[in-house]
Amino acid sequence: MAILNSPVKVKVCGMTQLKDALLAVEHGADAVGFIFYKKSPRSVNMKEVREIISKLPPFVDTVGVFVDENVDRVNKVAEYCGLDLVQLHGEESPSYCRKIKRRVIKAFRVKDIQSIQQLEKYSVSGFLLDTYTENLHGGTGKVFDWNLAHPAKKMGPVILAGGLTPRNIRQAISQARPYGVDVCSGVEKSPGIKDPEKVRAFLNNIKSGSKS
Repeated sequence: MAILNSPVKVKVCGMTQLKDALLAVEHGADAVGFIFYKKSPRSVNMKEVREIISKLPPFVDTVGVFVDENVDRVNKVAEYCGLDLVQLHGEESPSYCRKIKRRVIKAFRVKDIQSIQQLEKYSVSGFLLDTYTENLHGGTGKVFDWNLAHPAKKMGPVILAGGLTPRNIRQAISQARPYGVDVCSGVEKSPGIKDPEKVRAFLNNIKSGSKS
């Protein structure tokens, strides 16, 4: 699917506090993400997320990230918090994805072209491509071969993730031409705590790059 002449969409993930979410939105983020995976250092609970979402301005998408979670719990959390989308970052099957009552972004940890071929099995709203690191589901801080995003775009909108920072984001967009980008550890002081200067720089570099 080609999204013609559309500015790159930006999601800032791993939110744990309202001020960071508002900062990202203020500087142009299209979406903010919350991680409901207890093994993650950025894990949050339903009540915290519901409170943050209630204070966000309109036209900001909210995304819940889950890893091999019970499908009924995913739907329950999405409903309670008011999530717009669900991002699945584990080994969830195509049939699992169809049971989710929100739009789904399916994440794939990319090693090589064989990783991309898996996308054909899924009918979802978008594909997030992240770096493969054993025993880690996102937040790796490492990049993969961005050229692998090109064949993936034939299957649907591609969101680029994995090791993105203010320094490399313009190169990543220029090389991969994704529908969107997703940043987490690349704009943090520590896991779950955003660095205001890095958030500003990341989003400003995307804006300035799109005008050049």
